[in-house]
Amino acid sequence: MDRNLTGKKPTFRQDTSSFHPYRLMVWLGLIVAGIWALTQIGTSPEDRIKPLFLPTPTPTRTAESYLLAAEAYFNAGKIDDPAATDAIDAYRMALELDPNNARAYAEMARLLVYSTSLLSSTADKVNRLDEALAASEKAAELAPDDSTVQAIRALALDWSSFYAPTEEERRDLLTRAEQTASLAFNLDPNNALALAIYAEVLLDQGKLSQAQQHAQTAVELAPNLMDAHRVYGNVLETLGQYRVAIEEYQKAAAINPNLTFLYLRIGVVYRELKVYDAALEQFEKAIRINEANGVKDPLPYIAIAKVYSRMGEFFVAALNGEKALSFDPTNANTYGQLGDIYVRSRNFEGAMPVLKCAVLGCTAEENEVGGVDVEGLPLTNIEVAFVYVRYGSVLAALSRPGANYCPEALAVLEQVRAAYPDNPTLIGIVEENEEICRLIKEPPAP
Repeated sequence: MDRNLTGKKPTFRQDTSSFHPYRLMVWLGLIVAGIWALTQIGTSPEDRIKPLFLPTPTPTRTAESYLLAAEAYFNAGKIDDPAATDAIDAYRMALELDPNNARAYAEMARLLVYSTSLLSSTADKVNRLDEALAASEKAAELAPDDSTVQAIRALALDWSSFYAPTEEERRDLLTRAEQTASLAFNLDPNNALALAIYAEVLLDQGKLSQAQQHAQTAVELAPNLMDAHRVYGNVLETLGQYRVAIEEYQKAAAINPNLTFLYLRIGVVYRELKVYDAALEQFEKAIRINEANGVKDPLPYIAIAKVYSRMGEFFVAALNGEKALSFDPTNANTYGQLGDIYVRSRNFEGAMPVLKCAVLGCTAEENEVGGVDVEGLPLTNIEVAFVYVRYGSVLAALSRPGANYCPEALAVLEQVRAAYPDNPTLIGIVEENEEICRLIKEPPAP
């Protein structure tokens, strides 16, 4: 390399007269390659070659965040919203990320059970309870020694028993529910949720004294547990202690203020006490919560209609019943409820075509209220059986010489007799109407 040593102060610098751009490009390339090689040390092969200018990666949402969201949705009353994400959706998303989370399966099962209180269709309730039962069984499979898991499994079995297709299956489900609730209690005698659900199962088996004892202990152990106050209120209501039952339901509602089924229950008890203004207030609370969450639930309107029916204001009762029907004019169960309102108002002529839609189904031309085709309710549970006997009773009541509806009435009642031969209440109604039809066919001698 040439050096210039001329001048007063010799300097040591390169001769800029011989600049080579290609040499500079080679050096820059080597520097970039070296930096790239350093960044690859310790990385996996699949991560070493990536396109440039990729967006900054975002963190993946965890299963725990979905579980927290599900709890928040539940507390807000957003349990089952077809138009938006709700608590049930959040649990399903959590389980997609963590399919071995037993508690998540159990909590989702509990939520699915409670959500049936928001459904008016019996078929939808049965499907929802089947899903709840499957989730609770999965939870029990993953954590067989978890007291809470077993308690929620007992809850799903207990509520499913009300929609059993036969009396024998109903008793079987209740027996399994009691065994499971007993297991939950034995796994942890201080688990308030297990005690509360055990009390509910005992109540449904008619063991009132034991039910009351367990329910009372549950609220003492966990005064901030909604389930404990709900069950204790149910026990007290069954015992006819309506005032204190209302207090317990109100405590449950104070803990979870957006659960509409609690207000419906309070309203029903007030209705039994004939405190109609208070009953209407509770049902209207449920409607406001539903409106805020975008839920179209016919049940509060049916409840309001029954209040006005008892007050003798049958026109207002019918308007509310028809409002309920407007949410889903194909829902056969709502036709059964509306038919019951007409019967209570002694509008048997109006009840007959509505109940026909509920039981046998009807065409749009036959449907004077909804104006659409309706598929009748299959006789698959006790609730539907009472709709059947109500229709049979109306047909028998309207029968007379020259307008005899008894053949149709007897055909409907015979289905109930065949399905529930051991249910004394249903069989008693069947026999009463069979006697009415016998007298019409064979009038007594003068």
